[in-house]
Amino acid sequence: MSWGWLIFALAFWVATFTLNVRLANSKNSETRAIGLAVPIIFGVTILVVWEGVVRGLNVPMVILPAPSAIYAKFVTSVPTLWEDFVQTFVKGALTGYFIGCGSAVITAVLIDRSQFLQRGLLPVGNFIAALPIVGTAPILVMWFGFDWQSKAAVVVAMVFFPMLVNTVQGLSSTTAMQRDLMATYHANYLQTLVKLRLPAAMPFIFNGLKISTTLALIGAIVAEFFGSPIKGMGFRISTEVGKLGLDMVWAEITVAAIAGSAFYGVVALIEKGVTFWHPSQRG
Repeated sequence: MSWGWLIFALAFWVATFTLNVRLANSKNSETRAIGLAVPIIFGVTILVVWEGVVRGLNVPMVILPAPSAIYAKFVTSVPTLWEDFVQTFVKGALTGYFIGCGSAVITAVLIDRSQFLQRGLLPVGNFIAALPIVGTAPILVMWFGFDWQSKAAVVVAMVFFPMLVNTVQGLSSTTAMQRDLMATYHANYLQTLVKLRLPAAMPFIFNGLKISTTLALIGAIVAEFFGSPIKGMGFRISTEVGKLGLDMVWAEITVAAIAGSAFYGVVALIEKGVTFWHPSQRG
């Protein structure tokens, strides 16, 4: 046990915690600079304390590698990590995300026009959405093969019904007075849909899109556990765990976390531009 590292980690945590409390409670806490500084300081604190505890307690690599070891593996494995990123995120997750979310919006519009589909498809959709991915992923891998197409199919199955439910709920969010106003203008269904109901549904649609960003990446990674070519995040994680290469596993997790956070941020940024009129985006 190295007491120097443990004392350093504790002192650093106390100092940064005190600093963050003061920044959060300061008169200028609502400024953009402090709003960015607080989470950055918090994240750096986690990494430093993590490093200090692992080094201070001499934690073995197979249990928990230090952030410095993960960073060293990350730097030396950039080509492999990039290849895995393209295979899993670009080909599998993004393709399935766009197909699943796009088809869900189209299906929601069709359901909105049909009482039969509202009463028949939505309960079935809720049942299918409750099926565990570890049960459906092997079946879809056998149907669509071991390449990225089967991973995209798993992603479609995961994002379709959450997106469908949110869109259907959004299309029904308009008030009777708003619909009556469109009727007084002699607006047909398509005009009402485009000018009233879809804009009103945008907050619900983007809520489904943001939820699906996480589901898409999780689905693509988990699907690779059940069959994949010799590349991909899920493939690399499963093989490196078997070889006790925990530093590479954490490097892949880091790539997945960065990609997922960036993906969510892009969707949230688009939402801010599209739904600028909504109360949640003001001020």
